Amino acid sequence: MLKPIKLANKNFLSSLDSSREELLHILEIAKNFKNKDLNIEPKDKVLGLIFDKSSTRTRVSFQVAMSRLGGTTVDLNPTTSQIGRGEPIRDTARVLSRYCDVLAIRTFKQSDLEEYAKWSSKPVINALTDLEHPCQAMADFMTIKEEFADFKNVVLTFIGDGNNVANSLILCGALLGVEVRIACPKGYEPNPLVIKKAYEIHNNKNFLKISNEPDTAVLGANVLYTDVWSSMGEENQKEKKEKDFNRFTIDSNLVKKADKNAIILHCLPAYRNKEITEEVLESKKSRIFEQAENRMHVQQALLSCLLA
Repeated sequence: MLKPIKLANKNFLSSLDSSREELLHILEIAKNFKNKDLNIEPKDKVLGLIFDKSSTRTRVSFQVAMSRLGGTTVDLNPTTSQIGRGEPIRDTARVLSRYCDVLAIRTFKQSDLEEYAKWSSKPVINALTDLEHPCQAMADFMTIKEEFADFKNVVLTFIGDGNNVANSLILCGALLGVEVRIACPKGYEPNPLVIKKAYEIHNNKNFLKISNEPDTAVLGANVLYTDVWSSMGEENQKEKKEKDFNRFTIDSNLVKKADKNAIILHCLPAYRNKEITEEVLESKKSRIFEQAENRMHVQQALLSCLLA
């Protein structure tokens, strides 16, 4: 029977904290959990959640994933803990390492996440930062694998802001050999350091295409993906972004230019008729809610590997 293997890296702060083989292993473990072909119970293990940003799917999927593993979760809300009063990360991390077996942290700065990992003796998971959203990307590629069986010849087009989700899609795409296209307005391109890292991983420099033209970026694509235009913490930029992104809505005309069997993804929450139309979101091509479910399965697999 397939069993979770311990990852080479203690932490999962980035998509690049796993090798291609480890990522494929996590996806296979997640598939087995989803199909109820695997039952792993690291009993008495405790997951600590530190969320500086609001959350629905990430919070609930981690809690349910840990529960299904037979463990428990402690929700460390910064507004009701000393974290919110300015206790140094190095102190919080060292104390929580003595209480919890693994920490999932959702925060703004990647450097804060790295500070937790530096001082924690237990594994730290990136549950979202402004730079990356690696758990989301794993669920995305699990959904793609369910649809197309493997990643061979798959073209993934992301339309929208070159944000944390786009960054993680690029890095996972590089690991898995998936052609990734990013279509965004000028000035909203993905992080240059992420692009550099992706090119260091993937031998074929043509695997990544970044443009400002959604109409050409979707041609023949197998997966169309979008996210909100204004991420958490960018509320003051909402009006400007809506103006800058007015050509970047996934609508039926854009979908027609993709492959005839293309699927639609969105990491949610969605603002209907802004980054995606109601018609497309609710269409037969949508795999958005399967994608949301898969957050739970990949995180259950990730936790089982980190706790192996």
